[in-house]
Amino acid sequence: MRRIAIAIMGTISGLVLLFSYHTSRNEGSVAVATSAPAVAGSSGSSGSAGAAPAPQAAQGATAAGTYTGDSVMTRWGAVQVAITVADGKITAVQAVEYPQNNARDRQINAYALPVLAQEVTQAQSAQIDVVSGATVTSDGYIQSLQSALDQAHL
Repeated sequence: MRRIAIAIMGTISGLVLLFSYHTSRNEGSVAVATSAPAVAGSSGSSGSAGAAPAPQAAQGATAAGTYTGDSVMTRWGAVQVAITVADGKITAVQAVEYPQNNARDRQINAYALPVLAQEVTQAQSAQIDVVSGATVTSDGYIQSLQSALDQAHL
């Protein structure tokens, strides 16, 4: 009988400790801009189909400008990415559209979008890691990014 009482008390103590553990809330998140910057040589947008690329000097060459990827619908909302290209390199990445429907979406994306943008400018491709805790948004981001890269012929 005494062993049963000790086992029950041990289980209860373990559960109390488990449920009282506080996880990270990313309180030090950075703000994310919600619109793409205007860049010389960029084209106008044609809805969710993305922006038409600027005229190219030669077949396969990348013209400088801003290229907007397709809007990708995820389970939490649409994600759309625009890239700025100069001298055949990605110089900036901007999330044009992303989930912002509630405080949790805003909190996750305030952390994840700058990380994704930094990875893209470092990798110069869509071959980047997803951000832990923002997997769905990361997947949509990568798909839209690949669309923009295709338009830019990168």
